[in-house]
Amino acid sequence: MNETDADDAADTLCAGVITIASDRGLEEDAAGEAVNDLLEADGHEVAVREHVKSDHDTVQSIVSRLLDRDDVDLVITAGATGVEPGDITIEAVEPLLEKELAAFSELVTVLGYERVGTAVVGARTLAGVADGTPVFCLPGHVDATRLALEEIVLAEASTLVERAGYEAADTDEEPSDANGAEPADGGA
Repeated sequence: MNETDADDAADTLCAGVITIASDRGLEEDAAGEAVNDLLEADGHEVAVREHVKSDHDTVQSIVSRLLDRDDVDLVITAGATGVEPGDITIEAVEPLLEKELAAFSELVTVLGYERVGTAVVGARTLAGVADGTPVFCLPGHVDATRLALEEIVLAEASTLVERAGYEAADTDEEPSDANGAEPADGGA
């Protein structure tokens, strides 16, 4: 393996993908297929892909289980994020997050508005970190899923996985800030 191959392997992420919908199954799951295809096209792997009905406890349990897996670097859900009574993904996942990435939802809203106008008001998204693992909750509409993945998630996933999983005990060096600079206090 040459140095380029080693670098590519280090940049490969393994994702846990869950699609949530009560009105379709895995065979008709365009959003889940889009997540799978876009991850693989970007050089990543899907460690596990599941499809479940829209049930709060089931969704929360599966996301929690994926967070416990050593072979999952990030978790992506698609579906059940709108405003209908059965849209429970946000409510199921939010309590699992230790840190919310609020800018994600804002960016999805801006990009969605550019594409569909005010219809974006009924779309909800969520991103955050749980147990050192980035989690992204995307809409189940295939175009919205593709938009969020192509414009945001794939561009930032590797960096977020690296930063979210950083543990000070793993190194004697202090982490740098987002611009690569050392802490102003010299680490003290």
